[in-house]
Amino acid sequence: METANKADGPRKNIFVVGRDEFNFAKLHSLAAADRYEIHGLLDLSEIRSAEPCPLDHLLRRAEAQLDEFPGSIDAIVGYWDFPITDLVPVLSQRRNLPSASLESVLKCEHKYWSRIESRKVIPEMVPKFRSVDPFDDAQVDNISLDYPYWLKPIKSFASYLGFRIKNRRDLEAVVPQIRNNIGRLGNEFNDALQRVDLPQEVDGVDGLHCIAEEIITGRQCTVEGYVYSGEVRVYGVVDSFRASNRSTFSRYQYPSQLPKNVRSRMIDAAERVMSHIGYDMAPFNVEFFYNADNGKIWLLEINPRISQSHCDLFEKVDGASNHKVMIQLALGEEPTPPTREGKFKCAAKFFMRHYGDALVTQTPSENDIQRVQAEIPDALIKIGVKEQTRLSELQHQDSYSFELANVYIGAQNQRDLLKKKERAFELLPFEFTDEERRRAS
Repeated sequence: METANKADGPRKNIFVVGRDEFNFAKLHSLAAADRYEIHGLLDLSEIRSAEPCPLDHLLRRAEAQLDEFPGSIDAIVGYWDFPITDLVPVLSQRRNLPSASLESVLKCEHKYWSRIESRKVIPEMVPKFRSVDPFDDAQVDNISLDYPYWLKPIKSFASYLGFRIKNRRDLEAVVPQIRNNIGRLGNEFNDALQRVDLPQEVDGVDGLHCIAEEIITGRQCTVEGYVYSGEVRVYGVVDSFRASNRSTFSRYQYPSQLPKNVRSRMIDAAERVMSHIGYDMAPFNVEFFYNADNGKIWLLEINPRISQSHCDLFEKVDGASNHKVMIQLALGEEPTPPTREGKFKCAAKFFMRHYGDALVTQTPSENDIQRVQAEIPDALIKIGVKEQTRLSELQHQDSYSFELANVYIGAQNQRDLLKKKERAFELLPFEFTDEERRRAS
């Protein structure tokens, strides 16, 4: 397990925006020696409450907490998506701490702006796209892309309100859903957009807009890296496997099994686009598709943060989670991520899902979880639902399934990895009111 080396002088105070128990434990395992003191700065539950909270209000609460702190404030970090990705640069810059600029962060996470900037440097990897005002019937009626295509808000996460549009009937079915729900994130995102000067080509495409994109296919993966003093570096590539519906993820697996030359092309593209947008002193992850039939690589999206979903994978294979890179950058230090120093040759995050709405009547007990961990040492289990929860009331789900649990497993080869996954799923029972007892998939 990675530990920080003991250093002379007082501990560095690291403030984590959007504290949650799983990642907080990972951070403490990284900083097991005497170098860091980790503090929560707004809990994740506060930020992602049922009622949207304006960005200014979150900033005031965070600033009040920082002002009350008696010691030094040495770094501010976050590993969750919006609004945390925007809170970190604003809070950091107010205190002259290392961070990417808010403008460069917004260039990544505003899907339309990101496409515009990416097209300037890697046009061959950017699919056809259009901005769409979902409240404008004329724009909805004249999306000049062939079916099928994706329609999604210009700011979302976990595929929230993202729909695969196969025909006119699909479009007519989803537009009311988008209109009714896009404001939940869109209004907050507009608060962030007002803090920067938008270029003419993006001005007017705000958080209540969507982007329509042609479908891109192939094997999906994520390039994880960082920018330190203007130099872009990549430390890992993670494969993303989808379920049979092609819309929801079944697992993330590290290291990638893509050919080395394909990974090199993706890394080169990531380096070019991150340099172009002026992103610096922060981690990132860039998602791509590779079509083996024609050798084509497509850029999917850019995320201005580490992927916390990958943290345990890097720890199991490389010996330290990607939180290490995040903390070092926030302290202004050059990152030193280890390579292949972990216990396992490969690792994955598996998703247990339910397709269709239901009332959860039973979730795995602590004994069930302990049995998995006894049979599969180093397995980590995160149960994401509680008994008597109506799945349709869960927040931040994709448009086609409900996430029940995450299972993190390491192994010496993929065959053993998938065998362990099957056994873990067998040992984690969920029950629902709308059907007989079944194993989640």
